[in-house]
Amino acid sequence: MARVLVLYYSEQGHTEQMAMAVAHGARTVQGTEVTIKRVLPLGKPDTAKPGSAASQIEIADPLELKDYDGIIFGTPTRFGNMCAEMRYFLDQTGPLWAAGALVGRVGSVFVSSSTQHGGQETTITSFHTTLLHHGMIIVGIPYTELALVNTSEVSGGSPYGAGTITASDDRRQPSDNEFDIAEAQGRRVANVALRLYG
Repeated sequence: MARVLVLYYSEQGHTEQMAMAVAHGARTVQGTEVTIKRVLPLGKPDTAKPGSAASQIEIADPLELKDYDGIIFGTPTRFGNMCAEMRYFLDQTGPLWAAGALVGRVGSVFVSSSTQHGGQETTITSFHTTLLHHGMIIVGIPYTELALVNTSEVSGGSPYGAGTITASDDRRQPSDNEFDIAEAQGRRVANVALRLYG
């Protein structure tokens, strides 16, 4: 059995929708146990409305990352980097780093941005720096996933990880193509984790 965590931060719900798709993809891999958790906002109230789907998702503890064989992180972009909430969460994982607790675990990242070229790739690759410091094995999405090469529509996602474009007014919702890429990422991470730890 491989344990996979999908861990995300979302304000407007786009990254959360992608997290659900990533988790769905991971759950299709037999022998994988998938958990979804979220990161709390900083300096503002929790945006999860009581009774909403988000309010039912447990808040993650940074030190519990050691309990998972694979972790798929989801973050909105902030000027080409991860959001402050995710950075703060990761900054609390120093004890795990000191113990080498995440060495050899599988890590992957997906994102959302308000524009088509809004820093999705730099957000993911800069996020990788933290994962590499933890000794994690980074997994992306190969171009054998045909949704990555779909040029018939505007779409987020790259070989670095899944992505969605929200539009500057947050009205655009993730497309089927973006969901397909997210599910493929979940499946790929789950398969790699299962091979290593199953």
